[in-house]
Amino acid sequence: MFYSPDALPSFIFPDVSLSQLSLKNPPKLGFMASGSGTNFAAIAESIQSNELNAQIEVLIYNNPKAKVQEQAEKYQIPRVLINHRDFASREALDEAIVRTFKEYGVEWIIMAGWMRIITPVLLNAFAERVINIHPSLLPSFRGIRAIEQALAAGVKVTGCTVHFASLEVDSGPIIAQAVVPVLPNDTAETLHARIQIQEHKIFPMAIAIAAQRAEISASS
Repeated sequence: MFYSPDALPSFIFPDVSLSQLSLKNPPKLGFMASGSGTNFAAIAESIQSNELNAQIEVLIYNNPKAKVQEQAEKYQIPRVLINHRDFASREALDEAIVRTFKEYGVEWIIMAGWMRIITPVLLNAFAERVINIHPSLLPSFRGIRAIEQALAAGVKVTGCTVHFASLEVDSGPIIAQAVVPVLPNDTAETLHARIQIQEHKIFPMAIAIAAQRAEISASS
């Protein structure tokens, strides 16, 4: 039987909608991406449609051929290439990233498919304000090829997680998760398609949750 990617049930936690997450001041977002930019585009669309009250100040991408730059052009968002190959160390790369984000007045960093390991340089500059997404139900299947890991393990459900970034790869406090069933005949491609649909739902929501918590904490 054929299933379209969004035909199967999934479960999102916490069970809230963007309309329930009011923000007094739109957070100023800076994005880091290395690939196609589907999550970047989903968040940009959420902002453009007035679902997520936020502003994207700049996109940093490290791969000159990354298609995410086309998404930034589509949404008229400034983009800056910072090629990791031009730096002698991860710390030097992150120093350049931090300088760029500060130049653009960024308050929150959103890692939307950033395929580099970050360092304390970045995390200390934006303490508790660096958010990442990963295509598994963390803490399961950390690191690369998480979807292939899930299929090899034979799990019946997997999903995606938005979390605060930390020095340990794919760790840090979890903000939101979505559960996606694994079908008997799934391939990495078919499973990824269904996970990606849920990523596009929970990522804007998780940003709003994190920003709302920060507002409440600052006012208390």
